[in-house]
Amino acid sequence: MSALSALLLALSAAPALAAGTAPNGVSLELNTLEPRGQNCAVNMVFGTGDDAYQSFKLDLVFFGTDGAIRKRLAVDAAPLRARKTSVKAFEISGLACDAIGSVLVNDVLDCRTEAGAVADCIDRVETKSRLPVALMR
Repeated sequence: MSALSALLLALSAAPALAAGTAPNGVSLELNTLEPRGQNCAVNMVFGTGDDAYQSFKLDLVFFGTDGAIRKRLAVDAAPLRARKTSVKAFEISGLACDAIGSVLVNDVLDCRTEAGAVADCIDRVETKSRLPVALMR
């Protein structure tokens, strides 16, 4: 196989796997925070490996710039297809975007693939942020 053929084969790999998602993992990226009056619209990018998720409910904790907890939300990101990058959007009422200092993925409350419930799903989660606001687990 020529070097060019190998390069083209590598570039055609699934986007989520090319981005470094583990074979059964889920990557979460905090992509944008958009002000909507006193609310904040959140856009997150999800990347999956080989597993599709029929249920993927996150327990998210939003900390202020002072480190104090400001909001806690359960967000259902399902369905998530296998080897796919998806954008999920939700709004946080009563919290301005510029008041958010960091976001914690506290747990995965419900996690199911076609094979059934997944124990310790939080261990499959990888986080990153494109913003000065950290996304951690």
